[in-house]
Amino acid sequence: MKPVVAIVGRPNVGKSTLFNKISGGRISIVEDTPGVTRDRIFADCSWLSKNFILIDTGGIEPKSKDEILAKMRLQAELAIDMADVVIFMVNVWDGVTANDLEIASMLQKAKKHTVLAVNKADSIGEPPMAFYEFYNLGMGDPIAISSTHGLGVGDLLDEVCKHFPPECDTEEDEDEIKVAVIGRPNAGKSSLINKLLGEERVIVSNIAGTTRDAIDSHYEKNGDKFLFIDTAGMRKRKKIDENIEHYSVVRALAAVDRSDVCIIMLDAQEGVTEQDTKIAGYAHEKGKACIIAVNKWDTIEKDSKTLNSFKLRVQEGFAFMSYAPVVFISAKTGQRLDKLLEEVKLANTEHKRRVSTGMLNDILSDAVSKQQPPSDKGKRLKLYYGTQSSAEPPTFVLFCNSKDLFHYSYLRFIENQIRAAFGFAGTPIHFILREKGEKEQ
Repeated sequence: MKPVVAIVGRPNVGKSTLFNKISGGRISIVEDTPGVTRDRIFADCSWLSKNFILIDTGGIEPKSKDEILAKMRLQAELAIDMADVVIFMVNVWDGVTANDLEIASMLQKAKKHTVLAVNKADSIGEPPMAFYEFYNLGMGDPIAISSTHGLGVGDLLDEVCKHFPPECDTEEDEDEIKVAVIGRPNAGKSSLINKLLGEERVIVSNIAGTTRDAIDSHYEKNGDKFLFIDTAGMRKRKKIDENIEHYSVVRALAAVDRSDVCIIMLDAQEGVTEQDTKIAGYAHEKGKACIIAVNKWDTIEKDSKTLNSFKLRVQEGFAFMSYAPVVFISAKTGQRLDKLLEEVKLANTEHKRRVSTGMLNDILSDAVSKQQPPSDKGKRLKLYYGTQSSAEPPTFVLFCNSKDLFHYSYLRFIENQIRAAFGFAGTPIHFILREKGEKEQ
């Protein structure tokens, strides 16, 4: 499992700026998911060939009774709990505050390897005299950085990497398929991984917040390597604050970001819920290959029509990802788990598939001859040519005379023709529309 590094500190000391500096600023915040900006945000990062997971946390206000700040504090505490190394950020121009002392005390009790980063030291050379005050926190030698300009960040990461546990896997295996198992609590995610591994590898506590956010399990079968990321459900008891429910969504989003393929676990006894579609929608938007696994199928009373009618309901619930195969499994008995792994392998292959420009344009020509492009006020859409710009997910650039004429329904028709010709099972396809002569942004 990769080492985990959490950035903690008071609000507005520059944690998110440092996070974006280290991660390369590739992190997008999904604004329509409530509270995501106040929760931990994860990124896969590397420094000098060492790979690790970086977590950005909301600011800690140890004694605040404000509801939002209290939730942010809980999230930061969870991040500290799962971290191998903590970067404790302070602001050189504020000096040591009472809250800094409280956070230092919290970290010392957690017995975590901590690196103290003194931010806003924006000039090259000797740090300001105020810098030396931070030795009073008792967190070892502070490191002066500027998260805005990147000064000192390399020294900071060198120090962080020194504290990685020796058993941590800091090197990527390119042949390994990273599989996020996502879904609501109690859908059977951990049971699935335990059945595959043949051992009680993933322990799910019945107390919210005590399980690690993502437990990585390496699995190999017939020469195929998988890395399963279990997103343990948190909501186990009705007494727990209903906002915990939303934290389980955040942890699932983080697992999706790290994965190649997502297994979306449904409970056959409950069917498709709004939370299932929200998590699946995020995987779809991120362009991840997806498989829908209907678990606990062994507990359902069946007749000759049960499977097809249930499959139809699932496909209606996930209408936006009609490309995703549906597999009916039992994590308890192991029913169809081999079939599930085959679908994971196929989806991963299709996710990486590339097609030649010549073959693509033959399909586009056939599509145009089968169904004439739409027109508006006498002006008809002309589709000149297309090319595949990237894979993971397969992304096609289509050149036309007018993007406004390219109706959604016709784009869906083009997608269906491409899928009929090349497959792309289990993976979304993205399109970029360009008018002839338009330069790439």
